[in-house]
Amino acid sequence: MPTPLFEVKDLHVTAEGQSIVKGLSLTINKGEVHAIMGPNGSGKSTLANTLLGNPDYKIKSGQIIFHGEDISGWSTDARAKAGMFLAFQYPQEIAGVSVIQFLRQAVSARKATDISALEIRFEMMEWMDKLGMDPSFSQRYLNEGFSGGEKKRNEILQMALLEPEIAILDETDSGLDIDALRVVARGVNEVRKKNPDLGVALITHYQRILDELSPDFVHIMIDGNIVASGGMELSERLESEGYEGWRK
Repeated sequence: MPTPLFEVKDLHVTAEGQSIVKGLSLTINKGEVHAIMGPNGSGKSTLANTLLGNPDYKIKSGQIIFHGEDISGWSTDARAKAGMFLAFQYPQEIAGVSVIQFLRQAVSARKATDISALEIRFEMMEWMDKLGMDPSFSQRYLNEGFSGGEKKRNEILQMALLEPEIAILDETDSGLDIDALRVVARGVNEVRKKNPDLGVALITHYQRILDELSPDFVHIMIDGNIVASGGMELSERLESEGYEGWRK
């Protein structure tokens, strides 16, 4: 049996002394899309930040395993270089650093080679066209003055160029109207088409993006743990019944 791409084993996480993730386990194999749904305060964003090594979140016990290796103690930088990617719920603005400068440095670090400005520009233009982004965005400071939809498209642009093996999408659909959501979802599907082995953990409140991405598995997260797993029928039940049926 092949080694899973990504595993979370009995993970317990605290932030500011408070227990937030409580014994969560999850396995993602190559090419799988997993949707993690839950109400506000269920620990979804804490989980996303912990998976990428945010030092504000402390692992008390459990393991994060990537390609069979325990990476729980790795830095965010080491995880990113190894092929992990996090699309933030609230992407940060970085004044003075253009999108193309940022991506050239990030892709060079990921691929451990110096990528030329011409090479990165060519690849960016191709993906920006797919994502409906104005080419002039490449010269703007990272996320500065971007609308919510532009920020989320920029996150997918980064994912496309960085070519990760596992992508954690933390509420990528939040704040998007239906047209912007479809553009972002189409971008995710284009990235998956180019890299069919990409594993995806999609953290979301809403079913509408699931209709666009058709996840293989849907998980319900309540009070720091996964309380139910299934297919799209689970999200459809959630849409009609809400979370009350899974609360203790």
